[in-house]
Amino acid sequence: MPSAVHRTDFPYLRRVSQGKVRDIYEVGDALLIVSTDRISAYDSVLLTPVTGRGVILTQLSLFWFDLLRPICPNHLISSEAEEIADAADAPDAERDLFIDTIRDRSMLVRRAEVVPIECVARGYITGSGWKEYQASGQVCGIPLPEGLRESDQLPEPIFTPTTKAASGHDMPVTYSEVVAQIGVAQAETLRDLTLKLYAEAAQHAIARGIIIADTKFEFGRLPDGKIILIDEVLTPDSSRFWDADRYEPGGAQASYDKQYLRDWLRDAGWSGAPPDPPTLPDDVVARTIELYQNALNRLTS
Repeated sequence: MPSAVHRTDFPYLRRVSQGKVRDIYEVGDALLIVSTDRISAYDSVLLTPVTGRGVILTQLSLFWFDLLRPICPNHLISSEAEEIADAADAPDAERDLFIDTIRDRSMLVRRAEVVPIECVARGYITGSGWKEYQASGQVCGIPLPEGLRESDQLPEPIFTPTTKAASGHDMPVTYSEVVAQIGVAQAETLRDLTLKLYAEAAQHAIARGIIIADTKFEFGRLPDGKIILIDEVLTPDSSRFWDADRYEPGGAQASYDKQYLRDWLRDAGWSGAPPDPPTLPDDVVARTIELYQNALNRLTS
Protein backbone atom coordinates (compact mmCIF):
# COMPACT_ATOMS: atom_id res chain seq x y z
CA MET A 1 0.00 0.00 0.00
CA PRO A 2 1.44 3.45 -0.90
CA SER A 3 2.43 5.83 1.86
CA ALA A 4 0.17 8.72 2.78
CA VAL A 5 1.08 12.14 1.42
CA HIS A 6 0.33 14.34 4.41
CA ARG A 7 2.15 17.42 3.13
CA THR A 8 4.54 18.26 0.33
CA ASP A 9 7.71 20.32 0.17
CA PHE A 10 9.35 21.13 -3.14
CA PRO A 11 12.06 23.72 -2.33
CA TYR A 12 12.73 24.34 -6.04
CA LEU A 13 9.12 25.60 -6.47
CA ARG A 14 7.50 28.60 -4.82
CA ARG A 15 4.58 27.55 -2.66
CA VAL A 16 1.64 29.85 -3.29
CA SER A 17 -0.61 28.48 -0.57
CA GLN A 18 -1.33 25.49 1.63
CA GLY A 19 -5.01 24.82 2.23
CA LYS A 20 -6.79 22.22 4.31
CA VAL A 21 -6.16 19.60 1.64
CA ARG A 22 -4.24 21.13 -1.26
CA ASP A 23 -0.68 22.40 -1.60
CA ILE A 24 -0.36 24.89 -4.46
CA TYR A 25 2.90 25.84 -6.19
CA GLU A 26 3.87 28.27 -8.91
CA VAL A 27 5.12 26.64 -12.12
CA GLY A 28 5.97 29.37 -14.60
CA ASP A 29 2.73 31.04 -15.61
CA ALA A 30 0.71 28.06 -14.31
CA LEU A 31 -0.10 26.56 -10.93
CA LEU A 32 0.50 23.06 -9.60
CA ILE A 33 -2.28 21.78 -7.32
CA VAL A 34 -1.36 18.74 -5.23
CA SER A 35 -4.20 17.03 -3.36
CA THR A 36 -2.72 15.54 -0.20
CA ASP A 37 -4.26 12.92 2.08
CA ARG A 38 -5.09 15.48 4.75
CA ILE A 39 -8.72 15.54 5.74
CA SER A 40 -10.67 18.25 7.52
CA ALA A 41 -13.87 18.37 9.53
CA TYR A 42 -15.56 21.22 11.38
CA ASP A 43 -13.09 23.61 9.72
CA SER A 44 -10.08 21.84 11.25
CA VAL A 45 -7.44 19.65 9.65
CA LEU A 46 -7.34 16.29 11.41
CA LEU A 47 -4.07 14.84 12.64
CA THR A 48 -4.59 11.52 10.87
CA PRO A 49 -4.23 11.37 7.07
CA VAL A 50 -6.50 9.15 4.97
CA THR A 51 -4.14 7.38 2.59
CA GLY A 52 -5.22 7.66 -1.05
CA ARG A 53 -7.86 10.31 -0.50
CA GLY A 54 -6.02 12.93 -2.53
CA VAL A 55 -5.82 10.54 -5.47
CA ILE A 56 -9.57 9.94 -5.39
CA LEU A 57 -10.36 13.66 -5.15
CA THR A 58 -8.13 14.38 -8.13
CA GLN A 59 -9.39 11.51 -10.27
CA LEU A 60 -13.02 12.48 -9.66
CA SER A 61 -12.33 16.10 -10.53
CA LEU A 62 -10.55 15.04 -13.73
CA PHE A 63 -13.52 12.88 -14.68
CA TRP A 64 -16.01 15.70 -14.15
CA PHE A 65 -13.82 18.30 -15.87
CA ASP A 66 -13.88 16.13 -18.98
CA LEU A 67 -17.59 15.31 -18.80
CA LEU A 68 -18.67 18.90 -18.15
CA ARG A 69 -16.32 20.63 -20.59
CA PRO A 70 -19.09 21.18 -23.18
CA ILE A 71 -20.96 23.28 -20.60
CA CYS A 72 -18.01 25.19 -19.16
CA PRO A 73 -14.28 25.20 -19.94
CA ASN A 74 -11.93 24.55 -17.04
CA HIS A 75 -8.43 25.35 -15.84
CA LEU A 76 -6.75 21.98 -16.50
CA ILE A 77 -3.50 21.94 -18.49
CA SER A 78 -2.18 18.47 -17.60
CA SER A 79 -2.47 15.75 -14.98
CA GLU A 80 0.40 13.63 -16.29
CA ALA A 81 3.16 13.46 -13.68
CA GLU A 82 6.00 13.36 -16.21
CA GLU A 83 4.63 16.38 -18.09
CA ILE A 84 4.24 18.29 -14.84
CA ALA A 85 7.82 17.37 -13.84
CA ASP A 86 9.05 18.77 -17.15
CA ALA A 87 7.09 21.98 -16.67
CA ALA A 88 8.34 22.29 -13.09
CA ASP A 89 11.93 21.70 -14.21
CA ALA A 90 12.39 19.31 -11.29
CA PRO A 91 16.12 18.74 -10.61
CA ASP A 92 17.43 15.40 -11.88
CA ALA A 93 18.25 14.26 -8.35
CA GLU A 94 14.67 15.03 -7.22
CA ARG A 95 12.72 14.11 -10.36
CA ASP A 96 11.77 10.51 -9.47
CA LEU A 97 10.65 11.47 -5.96
CA PHE A 98 8.72 14.44 -7.33
CA ILE A 99 6.91 12.25 -9.86
CA ASP A 100 6.13 9.56 -7.26
CA THR A 101 4.73 12.20 -4.89
CA ILE A 102 2.47 13.96 -7.39
CA ARG A 103 1.36 11.02 -9.54
CA ASP A 104 -2.44 10.70 -9.84
CA ARG A 105 -3.04 13.42 -7.23
CA SER A 106 -1.98 16.57 -9.07
CA MET A 107 -3.08 19.00 -11.75
CA LEU A 108 -1.17 21.67 -13.63
CA VAL A 109 -3.70 24.44 -14.19
CA ARG A 110 -4.11 27.86 -15.74
CA ARG A 111 -4.07 30.83 -13.45
CA ALA A 112 -7.35 32.68 -13.14
CA GLU A 113 -8.76 35.45 -11.00
CA VAL A 114 -10.93 33.62 -8.49
CA VAL A 115 -14.54 34.82 -8.43
CA PRO A 116 -15.19 35.46 -4.70
CA ILE A 117 -18.44 33.47 -4.57
CA GLU A 118 -19.01 29.81 -3.69
CA CYS A 119 -21.62 28.72 -6.22
CA VAL A 120 -23.86 26.14 -4.55
CA ALA A 121 -26.59 24.16 -6.28
CA ARG A 122 -29.17 22.33 -4.17
CA GLY A 123 -31.53 19.71 -5.49
CA TYR A 124 -32.60 18.46 -2.04
CA ILE A 125 -33.23 20.16 1.29
CA THR A 126 -30.51 19.12 3.72
CA GLY A 127 -27.59 20.39 5.77
CA SER A 128 -27.45 24.12 6.43
CA GLY A 129 -30.24 24.62 3.90
CA TRP A 130 -32.54 22.44 5.98
CA LYS A 131 -31.71 24.43 9.12
CA GLU A 132 -32.40 27.71 7.34
CA TYR A 133 -35.66 26.38 5.91
CA GLN A 134 -36.83 25.27 9.35
CA ALA A 135 -36.16 28.76 10.71
CA SER A 136 -37.51 30.88 7.87
CA GLY A 137 -39.17 28.75 5.19
CA GLN A 138 -36.55 29.83 2.68
CA VAL A 139 -32.93 29.30 1.68
CA CYS A 140 -30.72 32.22 0.68
CA GLY A 141 -33.81 34.37 0.22
CA ILE A 142 -35.60 31.80 -1.96
CA PRO A 143 -39.06 30.89 -0.56
CA LEU A 144 -39.71 27.14 -0.56
CA PRO A 145 -42.99 25.18 -0.30
CA GLU A 146 -44.37 24.54 3.15
CA GLY A 147 -44.19 21.08 4.70
CA LEU A 148 -40.89 19.90 3.27
CA ARG A 149 -39.20 17.09 5.16
CA GLU A 150 -35.47 16.80 5.70
CA SER A 151 -33.86 15.38 2.51
CA ASP A 152 -36.93 16.00 0.33
CA GLN A 153 -36.23 16.70 -3.31
CA LEU A 154 -36.95 20.31 -4.19
CA PRO A 155 -39.44 21.17 -6.95
CA GLU A 156 -36.43 22.31 -8.97
CA PRO A 157 -32.74 22.86 -8.16
CA ILE A 158 -31.90 26.23 -6.64
CA PHE A 159 -28.81 28.45 -6.66
CA THR A 160 -27.78 29.21 -3.07
CA PRO A 161 -24.43 31.03 -3.10
CA THR A 162 -22.18 31.65 -0.14
CA THR A 163 -19.26 33.86 0.65
CA LYS A 164 -15.80 32.47 -0.03
CA ALA A 165 -14.13 32.69 3.36
CA ALA A 166 -10.35 32.54 3.71
CA SER A 167 -10.93 30.68 7.00
CA GLY A 168 -13.90 29.51 9.01
CA HIS A 169 -17.39 29.04 7.64
CA ASP A 170 -18.69 30.34 4.32
CA MET A 171 -21.85 32.34 4.93
CA PRO A 172 -25.01 32.17 2.78
CA VAL A 173 -25.87 35.20 0.68
CA THR A 174 -28.86 36.06 -1.47
CA TYR A 175 -28.75 36.36 -5.23
CA SER A 176 -29.34 40.10 -4.86
CA GLU A 177 -26.22 40.35 -2.71
CA VAL A 178 -24.24 38.50 -5.38
CA VAL A 179 -25.50 40.98 -7.99
CA ALA A 180 -24.45 43.87 -5.77
CA GLN A 181 -20.97 42.35 -5.40
CA ILE A 182 -20.14 41.31 -8.97
CA GLY A 183 -22.83 42.81 -11.20
CA VAL A 184 -25.91 41.50 -12.97
CA ALA A 185 -24.23 39.96 -16.01
CA GLN A 186 -21.66 37.95 -14.08
CA ALA A 187 -24.18 36.91 -11.42
CA GLU A 188 -26.49 35.57 -14.12
CA THR A 189 -23.60 33.71 -15.75
CA LEU A 190 -22.56 32.05 -12.49
CA ARG A 191 -26.12 31.11 -11.57
CA ASP A 192 -26.90 29.66 -14.99
CA LEU A 193 -23.62 27.74 -15.23
CA THR A 194 -24.03 26.37 -11.70
CA LEU A 195 -27.51 25.02 -12.40
CA LYS A 196 -26.57 23.61 -15.82
CA LEU A 197 -23.51 21.85 -14.41
CA TYR A 198 -25.52 20.45 -11.52
CA ALA A 199 -28.30 19.20 -13.81
CA GLU A 200 -25.85 17.40 -16.09
CA ALA A 201 -23.93 15.86 -13.20
CA ALA A 202 -27.09 14.83 -11.32
CA GLN A 203 -28.45 13.09 -14.42
CA HIS A 204 -25.17 11.21 -14.88
CA ALA A 205 -25.01 10.22 -11.21
CA ILE A 206 -28.58 9.02 -10.75
CA ALA A 207 -28.11 6.60 -13.65
CA ARG A 208 -25.34 5.08 -11.52
CA GLY A 209 -27.31 4.93 -8.30
CA ILE A 210 -26.06 8.12 -6.68
CA ILE A 211 -28.10 11.19 -5.78
CA ILE A 212 -26.18 14.46 -5.76
CA ALA A 213 -28.10 16.30 -3.07
CA ASP A 214 -26.04 19.45 -3.40
CA THR A 215 -22.64 20.61 -4.55
CA LYS A 216 -20.51 23.70 -4.85
CA PHE A 217 -18.55 25.01 -7.81
CA GLU A 218 -15.80 27.58 -7.97
CA PHE A 219 -15.15 29.73 -10.99
CA GLY A 220 -12.27 31.84 -12.21
CA ARG A 221 -11.96 34.69 -14.68
CA LEU A 222 -9.28 34.67 -17.39
CA PRO A 223 -7.64 37.93 -18.55
CA ASP A 224 -10.03 38.06 -21.52
CA GLY A 225 -13.01 37.87 -19.16
CA LYS A 226 -13.93 34.26 -19.93
CA ILE A 227 -15.35 32.31 -16.96
CA ILE A 228 -13.84 28.87 -16.34
CA LEU A 229 -14.41 26.11 -13.81
CA ILE A 230 -11.58 25.79 -11.26
CA ASP A 231 -10.50 24.01 -8.07
CA GLU A 232 -12.21 20.64 -7.46
CA VAL A 233 -15.47 19.46 -8.98
CA LEU A 234 -18.16 17.17 -7.58
CA THR A 235 -16.02 15.32 -5.05
CA PRO A 236 -17.11 13.92 -1.67
CA ASP A 237 -15.54 17.05 -0.16
CA SER A 238 -17.58 19.52 -2.20
CA SER A 239 -20.82 17.53 -2.56
CA ARG A 240 -23.35 15.37 -0.78
CA PHE A 241 -23.57 11.99 -2.51
CA TRP A 242 -26.44 9.76 -1.38
CA ASP A 243 -27.12 6.11 -2.14
CA ALA A 244 -30.24 6.22 -4.33
CA ASP A 245 -31.28 2.69 -3.35
CA ARG A 246 -31.41 3.69 0.33
CA TYR A 247 -32.94 7.13 -0.16
CA GLU A 248 -35.81 7.79 2.21
CA PRO A 249 -36.75 11.42 2.91
CA GLY A 250 -37.59 12.49 6.42
CA GLY A 251 -34.12 12.31 7.93
CA ALA A 252 -30.41 11.98 7.22
CA GLN A 253 -29.34 9.77 4.31
CA ALA A 254 -26.71 7.10 3.70
CA SER A 255 -23.91 8.99 1.99
CA TYR A 256 -20.57 8.69 0.21
CA ASP A 257 -19.12 11.90 1.59
CA LYS A 258 -17.49 13.13 4.81
CA GLN A 259 -20.68 12.86 6.85
CA TYR A 260 -19.60 9.46 8.19
CA LEU A 261 -16.42 11.02 9.55
CA ARG A 262 -18.25 14.03 11.01
CA ASP A 263 -20.69 11.69 12.73
CA TRP A 264 -17.85 9.64 14.21
CA LEU A 265 -16.10 12.75 15.51
CA ARG A 266 -19.35 14.03 17.01
CA ASP A 267 -19.99 10.69 18.72
CA ALA A 268 -16.39 10.81 20.00
CA GLY A 269 -17.24 14.12 21.64
CA TRP A 270 -15.37 16.48 19.29
CA SER A 271 -16.99 19.09 17.04
CA GLY A 272 -14.16 21.47 16.22
CA ALA A 273 -13.45 23.15 19.56
CA PRO A 274 -10.01 22.93 21.21
CA PRO A 275 -8.19 20.79 22.16
CA ASP A 276 -6.91 18.99 19.05
CA PRO A 277 -9.19 16.44 17.36
CA PRO A 278 -8.87 12.77 18.32
CA THR A 279 -6.62 10.45 16.35
CA LEU A 280 -8.69 8.45 13.89
CA PRO A 281 -8.74 4.68 14.50
CA ASP A 282 -7.69 2.45 11.62
CA ASP A 283 -11.25 1.22 11.05
CA VAL A 284 -12.56 4.79 10.70
CA VAL A 285 -9.81 5.63 8.21
CA ALA A 286 -10.59 2.43 6.27
CA ARG A 287 -14.33 3.14 6.19
CA THR A 288 -13.77 6.73 5.10
CA ILE A 289 -11.58 5.78 2.15
CA GLU A 290 -13.97 2.97 1.27
CA LEU A 291 -16.83 5.45 0.91
CA TYR A 292 -14.70 7.76 -1.24
CA GLN A 293 -13.58 4.84 -3.41
CA ASN A 294 -17.15 3.62 -3.85
CA ALA A 295 -18.19 7.07 -5.05
CA LEU A 296 -15.34 7.12 -7.56
CA ASN A 297 -16.06 3.61 -8.83
CA ARG A 298 -19.80 4.19 -9.28
CA LEU A 299 -19.62 7.66 -10.78
CA THR A 300 -16.90 6.80 -13.30
CA SER A 301 -18.23 3.37 -14.27
